[in-house]
Amino acid sequence: MEGQSPEAISGRLKYRREKGLVYVSKESIYRYLKSIHGRAIEAKLRKKKKRRVTKKLQGTLDGRTFIDKRPRSSNERMRVGDAEFDFIVSGRDGKGILLVVVDRKLRVTFIEPIYVVTIKNIHKAAMKIKQRYGEWKIGTTDNDILFSRHKDLEQELGIKIFFCHPYHSWEKGTVENTNGEVRVYFSKGSNVSKYPPSFFRDIEKRINDRFMKCLLFKSPQEALTTCRIQKKKRGEVKKRKHERSN
Repeated sequence: MEGQSPEAISGRLKYRREKGLVYVSKESIYRYLKSIHGRAIEAKLRKKKKRRVTKKLQGTLDGRTFIDKRPRSSNERMRVGDAEFDFIVSGRDGKGILLVVVDRKLRVTFIEPIYVVTIKNIHKAAMKIKQRYGEWKIGTTDNDILFSRHKDLEQELGIKIFFCHPYHSWEKGTVENTNGEVRVYFSKGSNVSKYPPSFFRDIEKRINDRFMKCLLFKSPQEALTTCRIQKKKRGEVKKRKHERSN
């Protein structure tokens, strides 16, 4: 249950009814945290640092399609594969950045470190995520100059990219919130180049194992797995119908 909020734990126990677990209300969990027995946990939670807002490097980006034209299915989180993506940068003396991609509906997160920051390497990192996240159809991001070749990136990934309005980071609030969760494990000022890819994959797993109220207290990873199983079953049914019709 590490990394889970009291509400998430309580909701998981209530809605998932996992074998051998007894339902406990969030109020009971909060009371425990405030008791002498919960002081160690409470102290650990207080270590979470507040995020500071930093301005992105801006530049001319030709041919952008802004978020106003994004499909309703994406705006309303109706479809798996509509994502938001963003960077997390190293501290002042550090090197490297993280590319973070989050599915708007399932909240499942993908993280790739980029140790040498070039547009080419950013495209390579995005392709690595696409290989793990084959559902990716739409990406919403900000106006970072590193996306100056966004038309090429669209073709490479086979997706459509939409841009937030300049300085409107809240228009991609899902990935902004997720970046805050990443910062719990990779604090401000940290140096991406000092950590191996396995470190960031572990962070990715921790985030994707959170129980989330918006997913009826499933974890994002569970929601993605269920989605893929259902898609496979639909494909098998369609295949059998096609075979019978022939």
